[in-house]
Amino acid sequence: MAIVLLASDLASLRKELRATLEGPELFIEEVASGPEVIARVERGGVDLVVLDLQIGTMGGMAICMELRHEESYGAAEPVAVLMLLDRRPDVFLARRSGAEGFLVKPLDPQRLRSAVRALLGGEEYEDESLRPATVRVGSTDIQ
Repeated sequence: MAIVLLASDLASLRKELRATLEGPELFIEEVASGPEVIARVERGGVDLVVLDLQIGTMGGMAICMELRHEESYGAAEPVAVLMLLDRRPDVFLARRSGAEGFLVKPLDPQRLRSAVRALLGGEEYEDESLRPATVRVGSTDIQ
């Protein structure tokens, strides 16, 4: 059974995430602040952190970077991070922070479950809805 840590200061978002992800194969835990994320991951056993970019006290990017820093010197086990973004330009922040995956809100349950499966399977996940559409002009593809 995988342990998934939901991290957001919005109880409504944590409730939505839990309702979408909860099942026999996942054990869900919730925290509401950056320091709680760091402390829980340091205790070990967390397989995935689903992290809201706009979480109070530290912010999602700072939390993810702190996790990567802690991992780099052995203070915490490596853990995959799925970052929940508010807008398309935030993709840069997710990539820069070292998150293995990201989704842009509003969340689609199917994409959320796909992202969680991918990250728990050791893969990365990029929100496909962010890819530019291919426009066909004659015989040339323009992106």
